[in-house]
Amino acid sequence: MNHYIYIISNKKNGTLYVGETGNIKNRSSQHKRKVHPSTFSARYNLDKLMYFEVVDSKELGLKREKQLKKWNRAWKIRIIEEKNPEWIDLSSDWDLSFEMMGIKI
Repeated sequence: MNHYIYIISNKKNGTLYVGETGNIKNRSSQHKRKVHPSTFSARYNLDKLMYFEVVDSKELGLKREKQLKKWNRAWKIRIIEEKNPEWIDLSSDWDLSFEMMGIKI
């Protein structure tokens, strides 16, 4: 089963958050709706999906999430800008988003 590692922000070059999920569309919607109001993402209004990648299992997803969380800010910005240089909210058009990330659906 696919799992997704993602980076959300509040704006271009804004605060960044790295997460992992089995359902990227649902998780993105939860961030937008601030389903969990006491979380870091809700406090900083992080609701724009800037980057995501797909792995084959939850185990690989958690491993990759931990790896990205250890990265410095410049490295995270670099991977966002390689695929999404305009910092478009990828959750606004899923077909385009998967295409931009190089993922076949």
